[in-house]
Parts: sequence; C-alpha cells; structure tokens
Amino acid sequence: MFFNLPTLLTWARIAAIPLIVAVFYWPGLESQRQNLIATVLFVVFAATDWADGYLARKLNQTSSFGAFLDPVADKFLVCACVLVLVHLGRADVFVALIIIGREIAISALREWMATIGANKSVAVHMVGKLKTSVQMVAIPFLLYQAPLFGIDTQAWGRVLIWAAAVLTIWSMVYYLKKALPEIRAKAR
Repeated sequence: MFFNLPTLLTWARIAAIPLIVAVFYWPGLESQRQNLIATVLFVVFAATDWADGYLARKLNQTSSFGAFLDPVADKFLVCACVLVLVHLGRADVFVALIIIGREIAISALREWMATIGANKSVAVHMVGKLKTSVQMVAIPFLLYQAPLFGIDTQAWGRVLIWAAAVLTIWSMVYYLKKALPEIRAKAR
C-alpha cells in the first residue's frame, strides 16, 4: 500500500532530511542547539526504521512498495547526514565516499540480481545489519559533538564512523561474493 501507517513512517524519514540539514543553516541558532536539534531529529526518525517494519508485520500491512521504500529512506537519511558531517568537518570525505559508494553499488547489484531472478543471493545479511547499527550510533554522536554522560561523543563518533566504513566494505565484499556465481553464469 502506498499510504498506510508503516509507509507513512518511512516517508517521514525522507521528509526529515531537509529538516536535519536546515537546522545547521537556521539563522540565530547557536551551534550546540543546532547539534542537539539535529541529533534528536536523527534519532527520532532513525527509530522509525524499526517502527515501520514492526507495524507493517503487526498490522499485516506489508507491501512490495514498502519493502522498496524502506531501504531507500534509510540510505537517503544516512547519506544526507554523512554529507552534512563532512561539510561540518566531523567526518572524513573518504568515509562518505565509502558509505555512499557502497550504497549505490549494492543497490545496483540488488536491482540487477532481481532482474535475473537471483535476488535471494543478495538478501540482507547480518554484516549489513551490523553496519547499519554502527552507522546509526556513529551519526548521532557526530551530530551532537559534545560530552554526554561523560562520553566523548566526537571521539567515539569518529571511531564508530570508521568502523562503519570498514563494515561497509566488508558487507559489500560479502554481497559481491554471494552474487559472483550468478554474475558468472549470466555473463556467459
């Protein structure tokens, strides 16, 4: 279904992107307040990723459109925030290239595998879920960029975003290895 509660939550993640970006350009907002607002927005909207899947199953409102839109919304939200972090000097451009490049490559691979009827070989794997989880902790730490309950969020955020980049490469290699037999078979 195009408009049901789970799908609306997914759409909300996409709608959140300009809000999160705009916070850093809002005139008169001090930087710590910008950081707090952007962090809260990211955490709230990132939580809809779990909520929309849960509600879709609970309310029996799963759909192929929702299954398509959900990962797209996740990728948009993560990529937009990573680009903001690069712009603010809180994340390295190489991290952004790795994360965004992998998302494009794996999305294209999944699309191609679906056209040849082999999409199960690139189904979501635990390493991909771990990568996403690490990203979802690193990004708010880097957006917040201030001590929180004695935690140096900037230092931990940088470590975690690089860990996410490593997991990003690992997951891409995993998916490519899984798809390789199908690629070889179709290339003949």
